[in-house]
Amino acid sequence: MDQGTIYMGVDVSATAVKAALVNAEGEIYEITQEAIGDDPDAILDGICRSIERLRERASEHHWPIRSVGVGVPGLVNVQTQRVEAAPNLPALVKVDVTEAIAERVRCPVLIENDANMAAYGEFVCGAARGRANVIYIAVGTGIGAGLICEGQLYRGALGFAGEFGHTTVDPDGLPCRCGNRGCLETIASGPNIVRRARERLFRDRSSSLSRLAVPGKGELTPERIAAEALNGDDFSLMILEQTGKWIGIAVANVLNLLNLDMVVLGGGVMAAGELLLNPIIAEVKRRAFTAMVAHCEIVASLLGGQAGVIGSAMLARDTFR
Repeated sequence: MDQGTIYMGVDVSATAVKAALVNAEGEIYEITQEAIGDDPDAILDGICRSIERLRERASEHHWPIRSVGVGVPGLVNVQTQRVEAAPNLPALVKVDVTEAIAERVRCPVLIENDANMAAYGEFVCGAARGRANVIYIAVGTGIGAGLICEGQLYRGALGFAGEFGHTTVDPDGLPCRCGNRGCLETIASGPNIVRRARERLFRDRSSSLSRLAVPGKGELTPERIAAEALNGDDFSLMILEQTGKWIGIAVANVLNLLNLDMVVLGGGVMAAGELLLNPIIAEVKRRAFTAMVAHCEIVASLLGGQAGVIGSAMLARDTFR
């Protein structure tokens, strides 16, 4: 391997820290993951433990780490490199992640919104390679998005652009952690897919044929709903179709506004594959201009769960060239 071209990518979610050593072409050489809590010290400790573990591995192989990129779920101010808001992981606002990491790695550190990092990964190494105008949408514990405009990551005035999950789709909907009401995230994020399924099962328990209603079959999760849908369960298919409709409405609005080349859908909920992707595409076709839909591909992520760490490493590479 060509020494001197190693970068570290870190992807922080509401439940875990994933970190990887990545070469200049976006190939992962080492990867680690660990669960975290919502305590500020626990989060920072988890990030730093992952980084230290990879530093040791890099040292064993004599791989110098050139820079580190860290993707976090929140609003990252590009001027101060501080997290200013994180509805699904508020503890991040209380710590200076950049400073704490820089003290340990002794190389340049870049903090960025996690969806921006994943969008950059898909743009450089994944499904959106060669496309100039792209939105990457991550559907997981929350719903985030990263925008590529004219071949550049678009951050907005302060770095807060791309909060796709906090666009209002139901003015009279449920309160959101962000302070708004009726955000897309309150309907289509992983936890809210489960909430909707539970509510429907409770209301319709006597007539539902879903295996999800059978006692003792394990915890209800987005992954289980996806698995049951893949097994042909009518109820689970209906839940995914409804979810796809809501996401499709929001995607159509973005498409009409920005006239994109590609929409890339990632995040844990996309484990459902075409069972979620197809309803999204169908709803976009119903609501967006035909000419815009004809020009834009709507696809699943190519990098999958590694988009965040690869994108973090590649953006750090390109930022500190």
